Amino acid sequence: MTGGHEVELPDVDPGTIDAELAARLVASQFPQWSDQPIRPVDLTGWDNRTFRLGDTMSIRLPTGPWYALQVEKEQRWLPVLSPRLPLPIPTPVAQGDPGEGYPYPWSIYRWIDGAPASRDNVGDLTAFATDLAGFLATLREIDATDGPAAGRHNFFRGGPLQTYDAEATNAIAALSDAIPAETAQRIWDDAMAAEWAGSPVWFHGDVATGNLLVRDGRLAAAIDFGSAGVGDPACDVVIAWTFLSGASRAAFRTALGVDPAMWARGRGWALWKALITYAEHRLKDNPDSMTVAADAKRVLDEILLEYAG
Repeated sequence: MTGGHEVELPDVDPGTIDAELAARLVASQFPQWSDQPIRPVDLTGWDNRTFRLGDTMSIRLPTGPWYALQVEKEQRWLPVLSPRLPLPIPTPVAQGDPGEGYPYPWSIYRWIDGAPASRDNVGDLTAFATDLAGFLATLREIDATDGPAAGRHNFFRGGPLQTYDAEATNAIAALSDAIPAETAQRIWDDAMAAEWAGSPVWFHGDVATGNLLVRDGRLAAAIDFGSAGVGDPACDVVIAWTFLSGASRAAFRTALGVDPAMWARGRGWALWKALITYAEHRLKDNPDSMTVAADAKRVLDEILLEYAG
């Protein structure tokens, strides 16, 4: 993941990645665990399909070739990061190979108990934001030498926002009847102008509620390091608009020590994702797309309100 030639991997239908496939892979490659029950988790995700393996382990199967590039990275780096962090993160137990008609490498991890963060299960949102900032700050302090730079393995997170300039600009134009396009373009231009000139540091890359586990109302673990890497950590600030607000947003920014330029870039990352998601789903009338579109519009409204404030 740090350089060299990346092998092109074939596509696979995500619908074929089920518990039966997971059981066949375990039985053929790790027969010592073939007697353990396998069942889907409640929130399985899109990038990877996740299954419980008994009571103490989980199976993680990438759904596409770019996601499969993350397996080797996680196997290599999670054991390095884990002992240096204040919260549990996934611990690799084994790495599986392609087989049983499945074309990608895959992983077995130790299971971490907890529920994905939500407004319903977080007891104190400001305390949650402060704890999260402390975790991310500690992650940034870990030696980044030889760590994976931005690339296909993490969809270029940690790199310059210019990678997604055309996507963001096109989405703003497509949404001109639904959002204040001039303001959105100004936010994007400000983010693009706030260039990063620091030394590469570790970042998580996908700080979202589904990847933050809560127990007893408090932040208890961070999972899914598939988008992790070393570079500009501004992408980790996106949660300020997707989940936090008001006092919790301010506490997060202060505890993490985010300067105006990083804040602008983080806002840009949040804007890009919300724009392309809303543009893709807003005119579809199926329930899933309507839910996704509504959430993207909520994030856009948060970004616009905070920028104006």
